[in-house]
Order: sequence, then structure tokens, then C-alpha cells
Amino acid sequence: MTIRSRETTVIFRNPFELSALDHAQPAGTYRVVIDEEEISAASFIAYRQIATMLHIPALSTPGSSQVFTVSPAELASALEADRSG
Repeated sequence: MTIRSRETTVIFRNPFELSALDHAQPAGTYRVVIDEEEISAASFIAYRQIATMLHIPALSTPGSSQVFTVSPAELASALEADRSG
């Protein structure tokens, strides 16, 4: 089984909270790594998401960082709330 990782960044304009985090995080740019595993199919290659990891603190903050596994749906909701708020 093949696993691949994709990396992206997300930007929060306001402080935000996710259930996987113990307190609110400041606005900023955050690194997100998404792991996917290959699904065997006869005629094409497909992948399914198996983990979404948010790197804390913001990229603009120097020092150590932590990685938290987060819900992709909850992260998307938090980003949408940030954009509309």
C-alpha cells in the first residue's frame, strides 16, 4: 500500500479553535500536511485521505512546534467561519 503526503498552508485572519487543540490559536499562516493512501483499483489509481495534521504555532512564530491530527471537516468549517466572520 502506497502512502503519499501533500503539504499546503492555510491562513486564519482571526484567532480560531479546534477540538484537537487545548486552547485558541492566534491568527496566522499554518502548515497542513495531508496523508493519503492508495486505493487499489483495476483501471485507475485513487487515493483516500487518512490523516490531516496541523502544525502549531504559526509559521511566522519562531521556536518549537507541535503537530496535531485534526478533522478535515472541522478545519474546513473553521476556515469558512474565519472568512465570513
